[in-house]
Amino acid sequence: MTAPATPPPLAGGGRTGADALRPLLDTVLTALRTGAAERGGPLPAGGPDAVTARVTAALGDVLPDRGTGDHEALRTLVHTLAAGAADPAHPLCAAHLHCPPLAVAAAADLAATALNPSLDSWDQAPAASTVEALLTRTLAAEFYGTPRADAVLTTGGTEANQLAVLLAREHHGPHLAVLHGANAHHSIPRAAWLLGLPPATALPTPTGTLDPAALDEALARTPGPALVTATAGTTDAGLIDPLDALADVCARHRATLHVDAAYGGLLALHPHRRATLTGIDRAGSITVDLHKLGWQPVAAGLLAVPDTSRLAPLAHQADYLNADDDTEAGLPDLLGRSLRTTRRPDAFKIAVTLRSLGRDGLAHLVDLTCAAAHRLAELLDAHPRFELHAHPTLTTVLFRPTPADDTHLAALRRTLLHDGTAVLGRATADGRLWLKATLLNPHTTPRDLDTLVTLLEGRTHR
Repeated sequence: MTAPATPPPLAGGGRTGADALRPLLDTVLTALRTGAAERGGPLPAGGPDAVTARVTAALGDVLPDRGTGDHEALRTLVHTLAAGAADPAHPLCAAHLHCPPLAVAAAADLAATALNPSLDSWDQAPAASTVEALLTRTLAAEFYGTPRADAVLTTGGTEANQLAVLLAREHHGPHLAVLHGANAHHSIPRAAWLLGLPPATALPTPTGTLDPAALDEALARTPGPALVTATAGTTDAGLIDPLDALADVCARHRATLHVDAAYGGLLALHPHRRATLTGIDRAGSITVDLHKLGWQPVAAGLLAVPDTSRLAPLAHQADYLNADDDTEAGLPDLLGRSLRTTRRPDAFKIAVTLRSLGRDGLAHLVDLTCAAAHRLAELLDAHPRFELHAHPTLTTVLFRPTPADDTHLAALRRTLLHDGTAVLGRATADGRLWLKATLLNPHTTPRDLDTLVTLLEGRTHR
């Protein structure tokens, strides 16, 4: 093989990198548009086998002897990716806590990607490390109301929950008992397993939220130290546990409270909806995801604590990254900000978004999505052929066609996925299976919701 005469251009390098990126971006944006047009709906039609066949045919030889060039590779594969995507920006793609990212956040992420800072040492990320420090302290203060509050960036709620359990174990020791509601995210009991703790105890949540009285009884039977996880925005129904009352119980038993607010945590930035999270500032740690109700590209997770000293167990030293004499000379030590070494500057896109929207702009997006969820719930509640589980707390709506058993309900969801017409989730509540719509698209209109109901009505009553 003959190598190219000159290496391909780099993304960084000041004007040279920008000049190299500009024509490539034109190709990418065109391919995104043509791919979405080919897909036509929220999901590619045909199911897994058809999508695999189309991608395999387009990709061809994954590692060809001779390259096809930048523009052809981007044009072909970006088009294929877009045509085969589950597009969270489509109003009928509403299954998961998978938000459509804001354009400004995606653009900011491009800049961070082009410069490629890594937040494991200051000399790899001088400005990015300062942005992260300022952002994390600002957001942590929003939850705790104290300048000593701090936070670390994570890949999402799972990593943040694992860190919370780790910090609790390091504080209380290896015999820490982990208690959580049956409504909690699966990463909590998994974190106990990963960290070698006793198996976590799941408390029943027949009403969908963790009952303070049930927790009180469980803690009375629990010897030794305990970590209790409450949830602010359950994955199934978007419910919020009674945080203040649970904090009272934990205080009485000297248990540590962790709040998994991956879904609902951004309500803390909302001037009117913050009261929904009353008591969250009493938690020893808080998980938040800004790639849910923060409209960020993945990944954008956060673990907040009331005092930066609580992050001390994460401290780590490696001579080539944070030598003692460098730290003493004033170079910031970044290894204690994560269990990961190489880290993307995920704080940057968040900082750009917050500056762009401000508190009022972010609150407006929350209001739009909550209003859409309430509108859908009202449509379904008034419809004789649908049963609504409950009016939404956040942006999740559970419902089911009537009459339909669980088998037919599951088959209906898969049919919609196979046809590429709608992407809905599934959840079990009250011993029955429900369809789940998670509305995170602030551009969803009443007409979009009418279309969804009409589509489902046609599918279930032929």
